[in-house]
Amino acid sequence: MVEYTRQPSHSHSPVTSAGVHESVIYRIDPTREQGKLVFQLGTSDADRAVAAARFVAPDVAGIDVNAGCPKPFSVLGGMGAALLQTPEKLAGILEALVKEIVPEFGIGISVKIRLLETAPQTEALVRRLVQTGITGLTVHCRTTPMRPRERAIRGQLGMVAAVCREAGVACLMNGDVEGRDQADRLVAEFGVDGAMIATAAEKNPSCFRSAADGGMASWEEGVERYLRYAMEVENKLSNTKFMLAQMIPGKAAHYKEVHKCRSYAEIARVLGHEGVAEMARETDKALALGEFDVKSEAKLKKQQKNEYYRQQQKKGGQQTSKKRKHGGEERDGPGKKVAEAVGLMPAAAADPFVW
Repeated sequence: MVEYTRQPSHSHSPVTSAGVHESVIYRIDPTREQGKLVFQLGTSDADRAVAAARFVAPDVAGIDVNAGCPKPFSVLGGMGAALLQTPEKLAGILEALVKEIVPEFGIGISVKIRLLETAPQTEALVRRLVQTGITGLTVHCRTTPMRPRERAIRGQLGMVAAVCREAGVACLMNGDVEGRDQADRLVAEFGVDGAMIATAAEKNPSCFRSAADGGMASWEEGVERYLRYAMEVENKLSNTKFMLAQMIPGKAAHYKEVHKCRSYAEIARVLGHEGVAEMARETDKALALGEFDVKSEAKLKKQQKNEYYRQQQKKGGQQTSKKRKHGGEERDGPGKKVAEAVGLMPAAAADPFVW
């Protein structure tokens, strides 16, 4: 595996220091994923875009510039859909990447945009972008203010495809594409070169399989296969649970149970996947999860202690402090009772107020 990591933001120790766990922010299987991954950049500066692209270029099949994200964290930094309002800046970023990255690494540069308010505005933007030397352009068939619940609008798609084709740039469509067969029909209808599937792929990754090849798998089959893949690469548990939340129907019996799981072993048990129980345990061991998570165990005991303390206070627990160790006289206090209840100290500890 090729991993890109960073230190936890709360740590000031060198990365190599004992006990400091690096966060994996990007991981690539150079065998199975060779030539299949395009790295998307959120950027508003040509120089930084080139520096970032050069860093990952040896391990990816292409660099895509995100000029379509409408989220505040993106547009407030001048990235994403904000670039649609500064087309020359966007074109400059693409030209810099084409000039610096393509000759050195031999990979393509592409861009993903959204529609502008009018067809003439969108056409002018696309004509400028295809002159930068990019190899591909993806158009999300929504304007910046539109959200996923609003249906994609495809009235400008034929025009965008024609401009791209004239320039020799591949054109992909995005927005409300839910499966392979639908994508094939849309490609033929609008003259684009392909379709991008996003939300539907998170819900059921087998959406790329045509009906002739078996069609989409059931969510149960998809979840089982995904869980195996996640454990093979020791995927971060929070990410795996997020994906399972997309794949498992909200009304399914396991939906809420999986959300509460704190390890792969728990997930396998909840889903009834006994065949991967040992694999789940080994993954937990590698990631220090569940029974192997010492920090989590200590946190649980602390929570139990706090809960016990709250219950004592509700019952007038403040009055249970009948004795304290003062002036040679040993007294029992709530601190000792709490400690004994959660097993943090022996019942006969000499001083219940020393932790």
